[in-house]
Amino acid sequence: MLAVGAALTVGLAACGSSGSGSNSGGGDSGSATTVKIGFMGDLTGPDSAIVIPPKNGAMLAFEEYNATNPKTKIELVPYDTQGKENQAAALAPQAISKDKVVGMIGPAFSGESEAADPILEQGKIPSLTPSATRPTLSQHGWKFWHRMVATDEFQGKGVADFMIKAKTPKKAYVINGKKAYSVGIGDSAFNEFKAKGIPTERDQIDEASSDFSSTVTKVKAANPDVIFYGGYYSEGGKLLKQLRDGGVKALWASGDGSLDAQLISGAGAAQAEGAVLACPCFIPFGEQSDPKLKSFVDNYKKKYSVDPAIYSTEGYDAAQAFVAAVKAGNTTGEKINEFFKTYSADGVSKPIKWADNGELGSTTIHIYEVVQGALQWLGKSDEATLKS
Repeated sequence: MLAVGAALTVGLAACGSSGSGSNSGGGDSGSATTVKIGFMGDLTGPDSAIVIPPKNGAMLAFEEYNATNPKTKIELVPYDTQGKENQAAALAPQAISKDKVVGMIGPAFSGESEAADPILEQGKIPSLTPSATRPTLSQHGWKFWHRMVATDEFQGKGVADFMIKAKTPKKAYVINGKKAYSVGIGDSAFNEFKAKGIPTERDQIDEASSDFSSTVTKVKAANPDVIFYGGYYSEGGKLLKQLRDGGVKALWASGDGSLDAQLISGAGAAQAEGAVLACPCFIPFGEQSDPKLKSFVDNYKKKYSVDPAIYSTEGYDAAQAFVAAVKAGNTTGEKINEFFKTYSADGVSKPIKWADNGELGSTTIHIYEVVQGALQWLGKSDEATLKS
C-alpha cells in the first residue's frame, strides 16, 4: 500500500495541476466537454453477478444524460478488480493519473474499498460505493468517500431479527466464510441471536473448498431451527445444497452477497426453495406503479434484455448524483465533492442524503425469498412475512 501511495504521489506530480486537461481530477477543468467517472469492482471474477448490475445501472444513467446533448458529457471508465484487493489498489492510481477520472462509483466490495479508497482520498476523487457494507469504512475520516447502502451491522441484525420473528427459534447456527465481508456480517447475525437470548453455535468454511461435509456434520449435531450464512453465492449455493442433501431442513438465510439467481442454480431449485436473502438494496421485481421506478425498470430491460438485479438501482442513483453535480457546473473532483455535501434526492432505490462521514441519513433492509425457483421481494425486514 505504501508503495502504491508513493507511486500515486509521483504520478500526480507528473500530471501537474495546471487544470489544462479536460478531465483533471484536482484542478478546474475550464473548458471541459467530457468528464470521466470510473466504476471499480469485480466485473469478471467469481462474484461479478453482484457488481455487473450496478455498473449497468450507472451506464444507463450516463447514457440517458448524454442523450440530452449536454454541454459537458460523462464517460464511464470501468476498472475490473476481479474481487482482488491488490488489484483495486493498483488500478486507483491509474484512474487518477492516467485516465484523470473526476469521480468513482465503487469500489464495490469492502476489502477493495479499504485498499483503494485511501488512494482516491489522496487524489481528491469523490467515491460513491453502491455495495460495500463493512461498518468501519466510515470510520477512517475520509472526506471524499460516500456509501449508498446500509452496513453489515444493520443487515446481519435485520435478517436475524426477521428469522426470530418468523420461526421463534430455540437454537440458531451461524456459518461464514473467511473473507472480511463474510466474517463481519456473520458477527452481526451471531451477536444479535445471542443478544436475544437464543443459544447459537458457529462455524467457518473455506471458500476455496468445495467440500463442506464437516460443517454439515456439525450443523446436524447442533440441530438448529435457523441457519444464517455470511458469504457469497458462489460458495453459498454449494453449502446450501450439501446441507439440504444432508438432511438439514432448518430455515436458511444469508445476506446481500448471496442475493443472486446463481445461488438457486448452485444449490438446485428444490434445495434452494424457501431460502431467505437480505439486502440493504431494493430490487424492483414485476410491474411498478411509481412512474420514476417504472421508467427505470423499462429502460433497464430495454437496454440489457434482463430485469434489474442486486444494486442496479444503487448504481443508477450513484450515477445520477454525479450527473446532478456535472449539470450544476462541477467538473473537478473537489467541486463535485463539495456539491455532494448538500446533495439531496429521492432516488429510485431510496432517499439519498449523506452525513459528514459519508453514510446515508436513513437506510432500510429488504427481505427476499426463493419461491418456486425464483427470488421474490417480501418487503422491509420489520414488515415482511415468509411465503412458505
